[in-house]
Amino acid sequence: MNKFISMKRFLLVIPSIDIRDGKTVRVIQGIPELGCKEYGSDPVEMAKIWRAENAKMLHVVDFDGALEHSRKNFQLVEKICSSVIIPVQFAGGIRTLEDADLIMETGISRLVVSTIAIENSNDFKKLFEKYGSAKIAVSLDVLDNQLIIRGRQIKTGISCTSFAKTMSEIGVDRFIVTDVKRNGMLGGPNLPLCEQIIEVTNAKITLSGGIRNKDELMDIQNLMHTGIDSVIVGRALYENRFPCQKLWRLAESGIFN
Repeated sequence: MNKFISMKRFLLVIPSIDIRDGKTVRVIQGIPELGCKEYGSDPVEMAKIWRAENAKMLHVVDFDGALEHSRKNFQLVEKICSSVIIPVQFAGGIRTLEDADLIMETGISRLVVSTIAIENSNDFKKLFEKYGSAKIAVSLDVLDNQLIIRGRQIKTGISCTSFAKTMSEIGVDRFIVTDVKRNGMLGGPNLPLCEQIIEVTNAKITLSGGIRNKDELMDIQNLMHTGIDSVIVGRALYENRFPCQKLWRLAESGIFN
């Protein structure tokens, strides 16, 4: 008799490595003017640490790129990609097609963009046509229901849901959703915001911002059927809010309920 094994999907926990001036930092609400704390001088070593802790993917944010449209960290990103055997997702400061081509050459697995999609839709369409939905995701940085761009410095007045719907119609099928007020504040995730985006797009969602403990990850695990399949976690991991080794080992062994 043939036996069929049901494979349960588990929430992907993605550690964030935020880079500024070549160092690993955590930035309050992702806005450096509000405060910036160093968590180590070498982002490459931090990538190796998270890989040793059994991370399956990394999220790298280039704050120098986002704030200054600088490419000075591209070589560092390439070192991160070559130092670990897991996918590396990148965000920060990609304003042009040339920026995108150069960062893709570093070996990243997925590029997350925001500003170019809002300010230059023609170039974004070219970028999306070239690399496709598997390689391109769109970041929705939300403040009071409107999108903010350029390193979270400019309010656009654009509704996050209407913009997400437009991107979905182009073919985008993954959004990185961040409630900026909760980012780095350990105030809990904004699940209703994610649900709003899912309702108008039916896309896959990576939730970013606010995660503070294991229980909240379990709550999101139970919502995976809605489309939230991954979370980006920063401060809670760096401040040991939960034992990440135990967490990922539980996920791998199928112990999650």
